[in-house]
Amino acid sequence: MNARSTIRFSLNGREVEAVPGEALIEVARRVGVEIPHLCYKPGLEAVGNCRSCVVEIAGERTLAPSCCRQPTAGMAVVTDSERALKSQKLVLELLKSDMPETGYTRHNELDQWSDKLGVGKPRFGARAQPTADASHPAIAVNLDACIQCTRCLRACREEQVNDVIGLAFRGEHAQIVFDMGDTMGGSTCVACGECVQACPTGALMPAREAALAVPDRQIDSVCPFCG
Repeated sequence: MNARSTIRFSLNGREVEAVPGEALIEVARRVGVEIPHLCYKPGLEAVGNCRSCVVEIAGERTLAPSCCRQPTAGMAVVTDSERALKSQKLVLELLKSDMPETGYTRHNELDQWSDKLGVGKPRFGARAQPTADASHPAIAVNLDACIQCTRCLRACREEQVNDVIGLAFRGEHAQIVFDMGDTMGGSTCVACGECVQACPTGALMPAREAALAVPDRQIDSVCPFCG
């Protein structure tokens, strides 16, 4: 890094450097500090809507989402203070309360972060969830596992520029939709799979429970959509 262009600040009591435009969570990842996150995904626009990545900044009244907050010179940031951890755990617990008993993927990021932070069975009751959509031949839609992180929406819009996925309604009625509220199979989805790769909880997964299968082996291949 060019010392003249870097921003020095404190992260968990350690002096670190950031480049202009770098978010707090990006700096933390680079220096080996883990911060819970669900709506954040490298390569996608940071929206800060899940609030699982909040951190405490000295002198500020409210906790800040580290995915869309950039450091300033002399800033003192703590990722694992009592206040930050309490908020992170509560967010994860609330999100877990709406999760189905049976998972749709072996790699549920919400479960992984909950295990790391020691978040057990939620104290809160689940809300009513949309029914499954099995209309697409390649992608299973299980919105009962959706946390509305909008990673699928941003992947569809920013990575593939298809703009099939949207977020409809407001408040507790908000939900992911395809085109104008069509089934996924009846939408203009081209089955590129970008949304499946982006989904952290299994709400969008390969059809026929393929994400639950344990592969015999893994190989590298070339994607026919992105090359």
